[in-house]
Amino acid sequence: MQWVKVLGGLVGAAALLGLGIILGHFAVPKGADAPSSSVFQDLDLEILETVMKQLDASKIRENLRELSKEPHLASSPRDEALVQLLLQRWRDPASGLDSAEAPKYEVLLSFPSREQPNRVTVVGPTGTVLFACRQSEQDLTGEQGGPDVVPPYAAYAPPGTPQGLLVYANRGTEEDFMTLRAQGIRLEGTIALTRYGGTGRGAKAINAAKHGVAGVLVYTDPADINDGQSSASETFPNSWRLPPSGVERGSYYEYFGDPLTPYLPANPSSFRLDPAAVSGFPPIPTQPIGFEDAKILLCQVNVSVHNRLELRNSSNVLGIIRGAVEPDRYVLYGNHRDSWVHGAVDPSSGTAVLLELSRVLGTLLKKGTWRPRRSIVFASWGAEEFGLIGSTEFTEEFFSKLQERTVAYINVDISVFANATLRAQGTPPVQSVIFSAAKQIRAPGSEDLSIYDNWIRYFNRSSPAYGLVPSLGSLGAGSDYAPFIHFLGISSMDIAYTYDRSKTSARIYPTYHTAFDTFGYVDKFVDPGFGSHQAVARTAGSVLLRLSDSLFLPLNVSDYGENLRSFLQAAQQNLEVLLEQHSISLGPLVTAVEKFERAATALVQHVSELRKDTLDPLQVRMLNDQLMLLERTFLNPRAFPEERYYSHVLWAPRTGSVATFPGLANACSRAMNTSPGSEAWAEVRRQLSILVVALEGAAATLRPVADL
Repeated sequence: MQWVKVLGGLVGAAALLGLGIILGHFAVPKGADAPSSSVFQDLDLEILETVMKQLDASKIRENLRELSKEPHLASSPRDEALVQLLLQRWRDPASGLDSAEAPKYEVLLSFPSREQPNRVTVVGPTGTVLFACRQSEQDLTGEQGGPDVVPPYAAYAPPGTPQGLLVYANRGTEEDFMTLRAQGIRLEGTIALTRYGGTGRGAKAINAAKHGVAGVLVYTDPADINDGQSSASETFPNSWRLPPSGVERGSYYEYFGDPLTPYLPANPSSFRLDPAAVSGFPPIPTQPIGFEDAKILLCQVNVSVHNRLELRNSSNVLGIIRGAVEPDRYVLYGNHRDSWVHGAVDPSSGTAVLLELSRVLGTLLKKGTWRPRRSIVFASWGAEEFGLIGSTEFTEEFFSKLQERTVAYINVDISVFANATLRAQGTPPVQSVIFSAAKQIRAPGSEDLSIYDNWIRYFNRSSPAYGLVPSLGSLGAGSDYAPFIHFLGISSMDIAYTYDRSKTSARIYPTYHTAFDTFGYVDKFVDPGFGSHQAVARTAGSVLLRLSDSLFLPLNVSDYGENLRSFLQAAQQNLEVLLEQHSISLGPLVTAVEKFERAATALVQHVSELRKDTLDPLQVRMLNDQLMLLERTFLNPRAFPEERYYSHVLWAPRTGSVATFPGLANACSRAMNTSPGSEAWAEVRRQLSILVVALEGAAATLRPVADL
């Protein structure tokens, strides 16, 4: 890829200076457009303030209008047109970046058949159709009925025409199906009606198939999304709530990345699996429907699904700003581009912010007044909605380079769910840089309240080190940060504005993945005036500049100590007695946590002392590498063999009920009712050893680099 050539070429040129490969990283690029810089270039607060002032809410609004005016399903003509729009913006002579390109991957996607639309009907004993569910959503604003609006479907669900009695299975969890069996309900050959939430989309079909269910229907319950409101007068276009015909589309593939090329980039030369042998697809026909139809269904139901798998080209778009001092250190900022329909909130609210932030930085770059210390890579990922495909293929193709050189990944997918408060998720080291940014930016609609002060009113926790602070959520696998944190071990974050939880119980904004997620919906209900979009642009932009320009990376490794201590205490309180019954001691884990805490505290103190001394470029570089590489030490690719891409021992999926280290929690949950000496208890011991080794390795990474 060209961006690798651009950055790699600079590193190679630096080595020729004869300073050795380490000091060579500090080479200053030559060129008329490069402002004066030195190896001690640090965050310029005047530049930061200039960027904050120039981020324009009206421009974000116009970006969103353009991005969401037509449906842009992954690989569609409109999706490709947006690829060209991004390239045009990032190659603009007045506000563009150093370079931009759009590499393609050939990936397996899933689409409904236009010739044989998916169908759900109620049939009588003789097969007579008594009722048919909608095959498309009601056209309420003239935007839901166009030829490019994909009908509701469950991506990757297999074709089939099952028919059977309808059984309501709540959220489709394993417990829900076990409850039905315990009540004496026969599930074989039935059609299960489930509602969104409680478990992943694909898991509903997997759970159902285990019990002999022939097909699955999924609907969005107004109690979960609309605070119970369901009439036409109470829903869109009269409010932000989901109208009765609204149907949530989505991928039902259990993993992420291209299904045919796990752990390999989907290039033409890559080995591909036989589609018939791919694991992770729903095993039985599945179809989403609206809640207006869900309440009518009864008795015998026929489900006709005619989805098809297709190999399609899908593009990522990458824009690069070359670093002035450390061009081989990358700060990545990404957001996916594709949507199920118009996608004004998801994902175009994030893309609108991305374009505005890159415009402001690009303008400063082209004027020659600023160049970051480290390289910035802006990314517009393709085919995220089908399973984080574009970002995953990127991490697979450049696994080693990204692991060696990436400082952090900033994700802004849905930038504004609603306009009450900031919501941030991330790994512990990024907490401090997000807090620093949020403290310096005024909250929308307030004259004297910062985003930080407003945030702490809605989401907060008590920190042993800092007192009351905003809550930083953990990262699951809901967006493109997943391959960066779980697969590569790169410090990552996701930034957005969201709603007041005291005023709504909605699990997500109501028109999520429907044809009603339009520009007008955002403009009227989600963020009138676009002040929250601007607040996210400023927050994410400030975080980006602090990471790219600060002499010392603003990653606070000691903040990991609170999480480790919390996980340890949960294990001691909930699992220690059980473990002792099987002669398993938590002692080595306690010692490992203490080692990490001491090493982290010592490194933070070292940073403080180094700031006061005469700076040595090599010392700065070594210290920053310790901060950057800490997250990688928590990776163990053999820790979770049943999972794909998950190798981070602290943030993998947790199926056990105890809020502790996921591998330990899951292993104990499985072993609890097995006999002593079983393989399940051996797995508990293995998981405990994996944890201890990871924590001791992390502590060793934080100790002085000369200490072998």
